[in-house]
Amino acid sequence: MSTLTSGTASAARGVGPLLRAWREQRRVSQLELALRADSSARHISFIETGRSRPSEEMVLRLAEHLDVPVRERNALLLAAGYAPRFPQTPLDDPALDTLREGIERLIGGFEPYPALVVDALYDVVAANRGVMALFEGVPESLLVPPLNAIRLTLHPQGLAPRILNLREWRGHLLEQMARQIALHRSEPLRALYEEVAAYPVPDTGGTAGREPDVPVAYFALPMLIEHEGRTLSFVSSISTFNTPMDVTVAELAVETLLPADPATAKYVQSWLS
Repeated sequence: MSTLTSGTASAARGVGPLLRAWREQRRVSQLELALRADSSARHISFIETGRSRPSEEMVLRLAEHLDVPVRERNALLLAAGYAPRFPQTPLDDPALDTLREGIERLIGGFEPYPALVVDALYDVVAANRGVMALFEGVPESLLVPPLNAIRLTLHPQGLAPRILNLREWRGHLLEQMARQIALHRSEPLRALYEEVAAYPVPDTGGTAGREPDVPVAYFALPMLIEHEGRTLSFVSSISTFNTPMDVTVAELAVETLLPADPATAKYVQSWLS
């Protein structure tokens, strides 16, 4: 269990060491943080060493300037002796009905192009018909909820054998996960990373050096995937919610797959015709 995601462990350590750990993680000096937070390096030092107890406002201000994730801001508040500020509302709670409906409309409106919504562990919380078309042929054992987008993509029985540039796409996904682990310090996410990083790379999918039928000057790293005998190319775009006030909402991400060439766009349009 991560010490930064455990309220009990955080409180035992105190807020000072936790703030120092986040500052060092962000490679920010005490002086630089003090200037950002309209404080003094001396006061920051006193907070980190436990000589001074920060106010609730100061904890939140420092957390904001250190880009601490919302979930961990609650841990900092607990460690400083304050109540958590940000709720963690289950996604199926009636309070989030409007959010869920908006998400469904968003990814539905993106059809026929694939779009899905994942949580902090890349578990799929919503997906449109374009995504499900790509998952055709994946064994039922991998489609048991909760679906995990990373596991489905990199598992030797998932999409991996059909991804023609698997080594490049796998490297991109693992690097993305590593950045998230550094940001959130999530042990469950680290466990997922270690699981998928250990998957063997199939002989097909990326190792045969196959290229698209028609060479294309891509504007971003594409995922080249075989679908019913055709090579499709997609580039990924990920968006999150601005200034979230709920842990659940803060950890949602909307991923869309845009066709990277005219042939893919034309073929995908036929999925819903």
